[in-house]
Amino acid sequence: MANHKSAEKRIRQTIKRTDRNRYYRTRIKNIIKAVRESVAANDVPKAQEALKIANKELHKFVSKGIIKKNTAARRVSRLNAAVKKIAISA
Repeated sequence: MANHKSAEKRIRQTIKRTDRNRYYRTRIKNIIKAVRESVAANDVPKAQEALKIANKELHKFVSKGIIKKNTAARRVSRLNAAVKKIAISA
């Protein structure tokens, strides 16, 4: 257990930060999963709508410093490629 006031504060900060990061990690996974499920179901309009939301949300997380810019760009790019693939075949 913490013996110093500063160590106690660090524990409080770590708990808050962990909860916040867990929320964002879950949110990112759910956003990506929504696009992937639409692609798997070959539902082009739903996939395009989910991709639009994913693009907006992931770049919003970049501005908040949750993920890096290139990470968001890579994920959006891969989702976009998957959506285009089913759009061409449909």
